[in-house]
Amino acid sequence: MSEAARKPGRAMPDIEVGRLMQLIPHRFPMLLIDRLTEIEAPERATGIKCVTINEPFFQGHFPGDPIMPGVLIVEAMAQTAAALVIAGQEREGKGDLVYFMGIDQARFRSPVRPGDQLRLEVELQKHRLGIHWFKGRAVVGGQVAAEAVFNAKLFGREQVAGG
Repeated sequence: MSEAARKPGRAMPDIEVGRLMQLIPHRFPMLLIDRLTEIEAPERATGIKCVTINEPFFQGHFPGDPIMPGVLIVEAMAQTAAALVIAGQEREGKGDLVYFMGIDQARFRSPVRPGDQLRLEVELQKHRLGIHWFKGRAVVGGQVAAEAVFNAKLFGREQVAGG
């Protein structure tokens, strides 16, 4: 889908953690976003993750110098995109799932540490046949911590349950 062919996004209210858990199946310790803001469905949204020392991965990554694993930062971007897809297509409560399919051009620019607020900015690049391509950035204090291009596929309840 070209930029010229895109319709403007539909502004939506912020989505808090309770509703996020209705949109995507992730739960502690794998739910890596606390809320969605700046939503223009289905084009873009910003996920917020308040990183705390209580995160279970900090026990081993790395004791004495806690850093959020890059793969979990990318997962947080993907969760932001999945919630955007479900909310933007008004598929909440229908049993749909969005499965991560691929990651390209992942770059990690600076560490994410306890006390940081991670802004997960995702933007839809194109979609076709249920597959959505996104560009994502993870930002802390105005500085890019990570970025990636990734894609995911929306599966309806019948596809999830019956294969």
